[in-house]
Amino acid sequence: MDDEVDVASISRDALYALQHRGQESAGIAVNNDGNFKSIKDVGMVSEVLTNQAMEELGTDGKIAIAHVRYTPYQALDRAGSQPLVIRYIQGSLAICHNGSITNFAEIRKNLEEGGAIFQSFSNAELIAYVIATERVNSETIEDAVKNACNKIEGAYSFVLTSPSKLIAVRDPYGFRPLCVGKLGQSYVVSSESCAFDSIGAQFIRHVKPGEMVVIDEDGFHSYMIEKPKKSALCVFEYVYIARPDSILDCGPVHAVRKEFGKELARDFPVDADLVCGVPDSGNEAAQGYAEESGIPYSAVFVKNKYIGRNLSSMKNTKKERLLMMRLNVLKHKVRGKKVVIIDDSIVHGSTASHIVKLLREAGAAEVHMRISSPPLKYSCYYGSDLHTEKNMIANLMTVEELQNFVGSDSLGFLSIESLRKISNENGISVCDACFTGNYTGPVPKENYVDKFSKKIKLSK
Repeated sequence: MDDEVDVASISRDALYALQHRGQESAGIAVNNDGNFKSIKDVGMVSEVLTNQAMEELGTDGKIAIAHVRYTPYQALDRAGSQPLVIRYIQGSLAICHNGSITNFAEIRKNLEEGGAIFQSFSNAELIAYVIATERVNSETIEDAVKNACNKIEGAYSFVLTSPSKLIAVRDPYGFRPLCVGKLGQSYVVSSESCAFDSIGAQFIRHVKPGEMVVIDEDGFHSYMIEKPKKSALCVFEYVYIARPDSILDCGPVHAVRKEFGKELARDFPVDADLVCGVPDSGNEAAQGYAEESGIPYSAVFVKNKYIGRNLSSMKNTKKERLLMMRLNVLKHKVRGKKVVIIDDSIVHGSTASHIVKLLREAGAAEVHMRISSPPLKYSCYYGSDLHTEKNMIANLMTVEELQNFVGSDSLGFLSIESLRKISNENGISVCDACFTGNYTGPVPKENYVDKFSKKIKLSK
């Protein structure tokens, strides 16, 4: 960023646009010619990056990186909040990471046996440690990053700042999104393009799989540091994670989700009075279903947007109470109607059954559920926090049994063939291992075991 830009305030504005990607912690690190300041803590952007906190960061920074974190509740710790700032023999650096390192256990074990001391179980800390180790024997920070990336495996899109440079790297599979924009004469990097719109920046392009982008006083530089593998953007970015106004690799999220809905209408037609979506990620697919089927689309749910998205770790009573708080039905729209309800996925089934129950209690004559993704059956090792396979309801029930469980009059999932067809038509090559079990990249050979707590920790 140039000297006239308040990099901290712009970073906070961008984080608001990316709040959907993580609600457990937030933070910003500001670099002013090698002097680093950072603010981070558990909580949402508005809770952590208050006006008082922003005053502490100041307005004289040259480079800033920022992060919102999503992680299972049981793995939540303040030490793992990002950005991570480290100081080592060559100076300082700050790093933010998205994804999951699949050889985490092996690398950490080797580092610990060499005397390394870790404060958290985060991937960011592991990557930073490997980069710092490589930097001691490298002429430049770019060389150190390149050498580090040759050692880590799995999914990683990360940004880091050294005293004078901003560096962004994407793994050779491109599991997680990363893109570059421009704000005046300054460059910006983000997981999603929607952040650029929120700060008035212009989208330029996506960081390529295996590419390292370096921004310094001389401008923008690009290096292919790893040979690209088969491109494998996480399909869940299109199904659920990304905002609909973002553009990922080869297509707008909104358009792809509408295609999911259209394909559902072709595969699972039904005689109904209206189509609605479960907000927010079911809305675009519902619009596509309505367009293809000719059944009117209507928004029938009112969502409380101040309830967090992660309910998986809560006790059943609290989970059920929060589900009731999250959605309310416009009863006059569904009373006596045959309703098609579109959701993005079913993991353990409790949310789906609650939604069907809400519609029936509101007076719906029939409730037909359509899911804009195939049944989830396999664990993700590349950064999406999905349940273990034994807890995924699609592994425990047939579709007919699941229909009876959620209480709908019919149930249909987008087929894997349709998903791949839509992906190919949009020029997208995706990782769909959570549906098929066919993992594009490496998978962990072992879990990291903390010998002090005697518990297995999964780093996300």
